[in-house]
Amino acid sequence: MSRRVVRQSKFRHVFGQAAKADQTYEDIRVSKVTWDSSFCAVNPKFLAIIVEAGGGGAFIVLPLAKTGRVDKNYPLVTGHTAPVLDIDWCPHNDNVIASASDDTTIMVWQIPDYTPVRNITEPIITLEGHSKRVGILSWHPTARNVLLSAGGDNVIIIWNVGTGEVLLSLDDMHPDVIHSVCWNSNGSLLATTCKDKTLRIINPRKGQVVAERARPHEGARPLRAVFTADGKLLSTGFSRMSERQLALWDPNNFEEPVALQEMDTSNGVLLPFYDPDSSIIYLCGKGDSSIRYFEITDEPPFVHYLNTFSSKEPQRGMGFMPKRGLEVSKCEIARFYKLHERKCEPIIMTVPRKSDLFQDDLYPDTPGPEAALEAEEWLSGQDAEPILISLRDGYVPPKHRELRVTKRNILDARPPSGPRRSQSASDSPLSQHTLETLLEEIKALRERVQAQEQRITALENMLCELVDGTD
Repeated sequence: MSRRVVRQSKFRHVFGQAAKADQTYEDIRVSKVTWDSSFCAVNPKFLAIIVEAGGGGAFIVLPLAKTGRVDKNYPLVTGHTAPVLDIDWCPHNDNVIASASDDTTIMVWQIPDYTPVRNITEPIITLEGHSKRVGILSWHPTARNVLLSAGGDNVIIIWNVGTGEVLLSLDDMHPDVIHSVCWNSNGSLLATTCKDKTLRIINPRKGQVVAERARPHEGARPLRAVFTADGKLLSTGFSRMSERQLALWDPNNFEEPVALQEMDTSNGVLLPFYDPDSSIIYLCGKGDSSIRYFEITDEPPFVHYLNTFSSKEPQRGMGFMPKRGLEVSKCEIARFYKLHERKCEPIIMTVPRKSDLFQDDLYPDTPGPEAALEAEEWLSGQDAEPILISLRDGYVPPKHRELRVTKRNILDARPPSGPRRSQSASDSPLSQHTLETLLEEIKALRERVQAQEQRITALENMLCELVDGTD
């Protein structure tokens, strides 16, 4: 009698659980814009969510610890004149976030560690270069201050945020609307999907399409694609019969997929979230109430279904925490931030273990917040893998670093002599607006301290009266 051998994998029992009610973020008016982005971005410090806003576009940034009901007057990040379509945290500075909007602009913001008193309205820099709405943003994984944007004008622009300059513009590669863009692990290649139903691999610095595959999925609905750690591609799409599919591709042989998984029949576009450390792909469909996850391995059938996390309510969007923001002591291997209509709910994925010790096999060294290259080095042709950090003692965030923008003088065509010095606070006089904002915030903080002191005095008086009474 033949015995069926069960595949060995430490991720066979990944267990998903929604956070308790007191760990959710309540009373947030999540954006109703019909755009297939995740509407949510998260890092080890902050949670950012695109929200409904009158007269323009806005998103809210909450410290991770600020759970519970969010005050309706909580300050927003506002500056766009039309709805915000995508947001993305900088991987090398946890206080910097970029936002893209229907108003054709990209804005880069510095988020303070303290809670601001009023709306943040002044971006560090506004990047203007697209002629139609900008719907996709993605920071470079290893080069400092390099940001990619893709717009409704079918153009991909790669920016140096530190100077506000366009590094590269890829404007003749996509004949139709771009649906998704993804960097590979060292940022040397891009994978893009487009409304013309073609999956492309692009070398951005050479401006070349390295490989392409027409109709990787037969259906008419939008495709998505992400790179795996070893350079393969995972794509999500629809079959001719509107069944949702996950396919694994080898870019060196684009004829047939390495593996193809069919799932269910549904309209929702699958947002893929790939974890290179565990080689698990999580698929979250907009409008679904479930997260499916698969392990990608080197042996057939290559894509192994693990499990499905299901809940009652559908998701409007989803944020995915970087590995360094997870609790290693609880064997947490992924954390999602699921958007409902009026709230955000963390969903925690764990691998149950009996031991309290650090689990080396679950937590290999992971990309840290330090950039491996400067923007100019990357543009000149250098590549570098991410600088890895160990999570053995948990992740301790570095001290707050400010992003400074150094505008170059376009009238001065002479090459810069010696290393360029970044602009320091003493070089740029504070604007009148910034001074007034700072003074108002200081005044508000003083009033708060005064109120606390009065409260302390009142409590001390009550305590004295109680003590006198017991005597």
